[in-house]
Amino acid sequence: MSVVAKPLQGESYGAALSGQLAYTAPALSDLACDPAMSRGRRHPQADAPTRNAFQRDRDRIVHSTAFRRLVYKTQVFLNHEGDLFRTRMTHSLEVAQLARSLARALGLHEDLVEAIALAHDLGHTPFGHAGQDALHECMAAHGGFEHNLQSLRVVDRLEARYPEFDGLNLCFETREGILKHCSLLNAQAIEREEPAGVGARFLSRTQPSLEAQLCNLADEVAYNAHDIDDGVRSGLLSLDQLQDVPLFDDYRQAVQHQYPALAPRRLLYESIRRMLSDQVYDVMATTRAAMAHVQKRDVDGVRQSPPVVGFGADMRERSLALKQFLFHNLYRHPQVMATTDWARSVVGELFQVYLERPQEMPPEHRERHNRARAVADYIAGMTDRFATREHARLCASSTAPWPHALARHWP
Repeated sequence: MSVVAKPLQGESYGAALSGQLAYTAPALSDLACDPAMSRGRRHPQADAPTRNAFQRDRDRIVHSTAFRRLVYKTQVFLNHEGDLFRTRMTHSLEVAQLARSLARALGLHEDLVEAIALAHDLGHTPFGHAGQDALHECMAAHGGFEHNLQSLRVVDRLEARYPEFDGLNLCFETREGILKHCSLLNAQAIEREEPAGVGARFLSRTQPSLEAQLCNLADEVAYNAHDIDDGVRSGLLSLDQLQDVPLFDDYRQAVQHQYPALAPRRLLYESIRRMLSDQVYDVMATTRAAMAHVQKRDVDGVRQSPPVVGFGADMRERSLALKQFLFHNLYRHPQVMATTDWARSVVGELFQVYLERPQEMPPEHRERHNRARAVADYIAGMTDRFATREHARLCASSTAPWPHALARHWP
């Protein structure tokens, strides 16, 4: 069945589609991952009678403890700074929505992209990148800390739900997508434990599946868009500042021309919506063209090819300019940096306390042989508010200042 959707007046869906939008759900591409052909699980299990392997992975992720904690973990703004700012949970849901839409249009496996998208941030620390950076410094003498690798540790080891194995025992394809970045040393360590496993591609410099590539790009598209939204809502960014960002301002001008009296909040949302739409359709057109040039027509052919999923050259350049703008004007804003400095102090002080007094941790952490890694795992699993409470309980003499809440423009 074919559904033809008419573009709204004044709306651009990207030059690649020449203003025409015709949607027909395609069959699964020969380059897509097939759950029936999965490379399997680390611990063999019989197939589920009513779900394919990737659906089963998604369900396990949704029911995991680590996934529930994402609702109280920072994206950019600390969890106490406002109920309407994005958290790791809402970000993961937005990535999953974008990735599913793209996967359906490209004939990739929707259940797999959803599983990867929902799990990709499970290893993030409290307090966003500030917490991650602080934990990496604390672990410098113990192998460091990488949030992508931590996400894999969560699904492979740290979730304690099943009687026969640690972790969630996910499929290779889901785990491959979760581990989107990895240092050479950590990839070598994974390879020693799991030969030809999820670390191998970082050593052979090959690519992951199309579904994994798609989730990686959907993550970038989602956080660029919602960081504009949260940045303006917080009062740290203004629409005037965003005039310097063509990827956003072109849509703002078009919306303002079409709706001159539109309220600022609706102007912002509609501009972001159009920006997202054009990015999505650009990825569709560019990726379709690249998929047609993959010579070996299977998943292994994708892995041996250059990256397939991506923006066209113009959209890639404009997206990079937006990222640079956000880095300098939002992530390095003095108010964000104030909370960042506080968060780093909290994580650093907690690490030292638990290292010296392991009895303050639950038994499953304090009884482990590698104490530093056990402390890192414990802290990484904390929510913002639990880490804050633990810091207040254990570090009463700390001089780390409580950050001031942000003044929001809109309720």
